[in-house]
Amino acid sequence: MAAPSSCLLWNYCGRGWSPAMLFCRLPGLRSSWPGGPLGARLLSHEKQSTETHFGFETVSEEEKGGKVYHVFESVAKKYDVMNDMMSLGIHRVWKDLLLRKMHPFPGTQLLDVAGGTGDIAFRFLNYIQAQHQRKQKRQLKAQQTLSWEEIAKKYHSEEDSLGGSHVMVCDINKEMLKVGKQKARAQGYKAGLAWVLGDAEELPFGDDKFDVYSIAFGIRNVTHIDLALQEAHRVLKPGGRFLCLEFSQVNNPLVSRLYDLYSFQVIPVMGEVIAGDWKSYQYLVESIRRFPPQEEFKEMIEDAGFQKVTYESLTSGIVAIHSGFKL
Repeated sequence: MAAPSSCLLWNYCGRGWSPAMLFCRLPGLRSSWPGGPLGARLLSHEKQSTETHFGFETVSEEEKGGKVYHVFESVAKKYDVMNDMMSLGIHRVWKDLLLRKMHPFPGTQLLDVAGGTGDIAFRFLNYIQAQHQRKQKRQLKAQQTLSWEEIAKKYHSEEDSLGGSHVMVCDINKEMLKVGKQKARAQGYKAGLAWVLGDAEELPFGDDKFDVYSIAFGIRNVTHIDLALQEAHRVLKPGGRFLCLEFSQVNNPLVSRLYDLYSFQVIPVMGEVIAGDWKSYQYLVESIRRFPPQEEFKEMIEDAGFQKVTYESLTSGIVAIHSGFKL
């Protein structure tokens, strides 16, 4: 997917979200603009213009980038509502299962790509904080000599509640990032969280920077999936993990027929009624059908350099978690 020609980093500074182009010291952000402190890696001029798919429509690769951007710009404000309506709320369970499989520990550095609305990032922070609280309870039980006042003060202290963990949300669409930042403010997420505008095919980070790379329901919208996978491999540390939550092909014939009926006949109608946007949701359904089969996608992950690649089917095969390690 063609990237915007700029990379904008946002930081929370007490007074709200603001651009931090010069003074922000977030780990791993890559400098590549001539004369500029921050920037996305320059797009390769060697990419040739070829045809690809936009749903069931054939378009040029340059055209697809713009079309996909417009889709998510259009659906951003209703994205959460439509996710709940389309999946009957099950998308929340799928994302919870992704975090369980990730099983991050305090100190984990996560890059969540195409995660502009913050769903994975917020779950990550909650997961780390829950681990910290359980550890704190165990420690307090062992410290019987402390007074109740000291125990209460220590228990409620928010100091280092993430244990050094940090999540970087990277999305190519500024409207999706805007929604995520609004949710972060409303829900009180501040520490350990940052946002960057960037392309999955041209990540604006240096090599070997993150412990975990996650992408949930986003990789099928990338024009060159192989390049996105190579970038995922590049930015992960040795021993780092790749985790992808995505729709898959349904093998059960009965479930497949029901799923097709619901997808093509119901979801676009809901998109028109709730979001006033039939075409965007028609594309989202079609993009699911054009995504490579499970085994083919697994091979693509292996070709990018990942080892021990696994595939885990969820909810009758409607979605799956693919994972692998950078050894």
